[in-house]
Amino acid sequence: MSARNGHPGTSQPPGTPPRRFVVGVSGASGALYATRLLEELLASGAQVHLVATEYGRRLLHDELGVTALELAALCPGLADRLGPAGVAAAGDRLFVHPHKDVGAVIASGSFLHDGMVVVPCSSTALGYIANGSGSNLLGRAAMVTLKERRRLILVHRETPLSLIDIRNMEAVTLAGGIVAPANPGFYLGPSSVGDLVDFVVGKCLDLLSVPHALNTRWEGHAPAARAVATRPTEAP
Repeated sequence: MSARNGHPGTSQPPGTPPRRFVVGVSGASGALYATRLLEELLASGAQVHLVATEYGRRLLHDELGVTALELAALCPGLADRLGPAGVAAAGDRLFVHPHKDVGAVIASGSFLHDGMVVVPCSSTALGYIANGSGSNLLGRAAMVTLKERRRLILVHRETPLSLIDIRNMEAVTLAGGIVAPANPGFYLGPSSVGDLVDFVVGKCLDLLSVPHALNTRWEGHAPAARAVATRPTEAP
């Protein structure tokens, strides 16, 4: 990843095409997960194809005030770091597709990419993906990702789970997908919502084999954790 953005270097040899990912946004709460993942993928130099359902767009608006699916609105922090020239360059790697356009390029199995993430993934989206429904672009793109044996990650964000959800998760898993619920860990001592978001996004990046500098690793934290665990407790 570009050093100017504070990311570990992942520069590719000249002439090597950038890695390419598909990101889907559905209507479960958790817009920050989507925009933070977009930010990290674009900062890595990857090409990103974005599709947001109608309720996904509403989610981005209601939770983050996003009114346009463009880089400056979706990733304002990245835009500030890059400056006008950098925003233009990164914007050339962000492709936004209408969710009803099942004829878009990402709906074809011949469209090569390095993985797809649906984040956040609602139970509704989980259901139509599990059942192979291609009635909208998000579902169709997920369906061809599975049939082409590429990595599909569903960041499910609803709780509690019904038996229908559990069986749909089983169906996706048996088909080769990965269900990675938005379930942040607390063992790194998070101090902000951003820390919790980064934990989940870091897990997605790991599953996509994208190097990152997000604080998601257990290494280096074990001694402090053991110290807390062995501290004498107060008398009752």
